[in-house]
Order: sequence, then structure tokens, then C-alpha cells
Amino acid sequence: MNNTEYKALTIGDWIITLILLAIPLVNIIMLIVWAASSVTHPSKKSFAQATLIVYGVIFGIAILAGLLVPLLTHATK
Repeated sequence: MNNTEYKALTIGDWIITLILLAIPLVNIIMLIVWAASSVTHPSKKSFAQATLIVYGVIFGIAILAGLLVPLLTHATK
């Protein structure tokens, strides 16, 4: 574990982060970069990793629903 001291991210840093995350496709790319980078602030890295996990779970549920709904609606006809 690295014992480097980090300053807290400023409100401006978080505003820029949120603006980048509001741009389609750029948001996924930036989350992957922040989550995988060794030079990203630990807070932003953890945020990016948690966000990617949540996106993955939501994507998995959407895929599962997309597969199950047609089967269930077909079975009731």
C-alpha cells in the first residue's frame, strides 16, 4: 500500500468529473481510465470502480430481463 498523502478533491474537481460523466460514451471511457489508472486520486478511483460495478449490475439485469420477458409473455399466450 502506498503511503502517499493526498489532498481532498475540490468542488471544482468534482464538478468537472460530473460534467464528463454527463457526456455519453465519454463517461464510460473516463470511468474505465479512472478505475484502472495508478495515478488517479484514490477517492475518484473508488468512485469510478463503484460506478462501473453498479453499471455492470444494471446492464446484467437489463440483459436478463430482455431474455426472460419474451419467454414469459410467450408462455402465457
